[in-house]
Amino acid sequence: MNLHLSGHHLEITEAMRNYITGKIERINRHFDHVIDINIILSIDKLEQKAEANVHLSGKDIFVESRHEDMYAAIDNLIDKLDRQIIKHKEKNTKHRGGGEPQPETE
Repeated sequence: MNLHLSGHHLEITEAMRNYITGKIERINRHFDHVIDINIILSIDKLEQKAEANVHLSGKDIFVESRHEDMYAAIDNLIDKLDRQIIKHKEKNTKHRGGGEPQPETE
């Protein structure tokens, strides 16, 4: 998995980088086939914004979050991303026959 961090009107500190890397590990626990993650952190006046573009095998997922605090925006972003990836994983397992077995009828 490749992780790219960039900041617009913001310098990404080592503490932010470590915080994001720790949060991204949660996503890797749910889904191993993540190819690439691009995260953009930006500041617009009083609003902190975090965007993520995740490239999975067969799908791209885009999520954004806005908050007054950058760390809260990152937490919200990871929560949204986690829900999207779990949803994608569940769809994949259902379509590939890995879902719940159907009860037999007599």
